[in-house]
Amino acid sequence: MVKIGLTASPDRPRAMGIAKEVYGLLRGRCDVFVAEDTARGLHVEGHPLREFDGDVLVAVGGDGCLFYSAQNVEAPILGVNTGGVGFLSEVVPNGGELEGAVERLLTGQYFVEQRMMLSTCNGPERLPDALNDIVIHTREVAKMRAFELLIDSRPIGRLRADGIILSTPTGSTSYGLSAGGPVIDPTVDAILVTAIAPFASAGRPLVVGPLKEVTIRLVGRERATVAVVDGHHEVELSEGAEVKVFKSPRRVSLVRFSTEFFQRLRVRSILSWDGP
Repeated sequence: MVKIGLTASPDRPRAMGIAKEVYGLLRGRCDVFVAEDTARGLHVEGHPLREFDGDVLVAVGGDGCLFYSAQNVEAPILGVNTGGVGFLSEVVPNGGELEGAVERLLTGQYFVEQRMMLSTCNGPERLPDALNDIVIHTREVAKMRAFELLIDSRPIGRLRADGIILSTPTGSTSYGLSAGGPVIDPTVDAILVTAIAPFASAGRPLVVGPLKEVTIRLVGRERATVAVVDGHHEVELSEGAEVKVFKSPRRVSLVRFSTEFFQRLRVRSILSWDGP
C-alpha cells in the first residue's frame, strides 16, 4: 500500500485547514503518516517527522515548510502552497487542484525532480544542509563589514558589504535574485555567490562550479555576524570565522506534475521578458 506523509505549518490556520482536507482525501485510501505538530491540529496520532519512511511527503505551507521538510526526510516532497510566492510548491489549492494532486499521488502519476543542496561548516561545526541558501550577514540592519572570498582555499578578493549569499540553483530565484544575482536553471549544479549591498557596487555575482569549495572569511574585528541556513537555522560567527560551503552529497526530491520551470517563473512574476 502507498504510504503518504503529511506535515503543515502549525502556526498558519489556512495551512492546517488545507492539511485537514488532504488528510480527509487520503484517509482510507493509503497508509497515512501525520507529523506531530500537524497531528495535534487534526486530533489524530502523530509521529516525529524524521521517522517518515514512506513514498511521498505532502508539505502544506510556504517554502519554509518545504525547507524544514527537506532537512528531515529523504522521501520525495510535494509542496502545497498556502503562503506567499511559494515558488517551490507544486500545488496551489484552488478549485479542484488539491483533489487532482492527491489523486495523482495515489495513482503514481508524477515524476521526481532532484535538486542540489549545499553543505556548510563553521570551522569544525557542521550546519544543516541548505536547499535554498546560506546567508552570512551583519546582525545589525544596513551595517557593512569586510569579507574575504576564497575558492578551493585560494584567495579571490575582499569586499565590504552587508553580507554574502551562497545559493543553490534553487535559491537563485530567492534572496540571491533580490540581491541582483542571476536565475540558474535547477538542472544545472552550481554555487552562486552574491554580495548584499556591496560598497561602491563592487563584487559582481559569481557562479562557481559544483566541485569547488567556497569559503567566506570574516576580516578584522568588526560587527557581530551570523550565518543563516535556509532562513531558519542561525548561528553566531566568531571573529575571523571561516564558513566553508560545498556541494552536499544529499539531494532533495521534489514531486512534479509538469516540467515548465521557466513558465512557472513567469506565472509567479519572478521572470518577465515580455518586452515593451
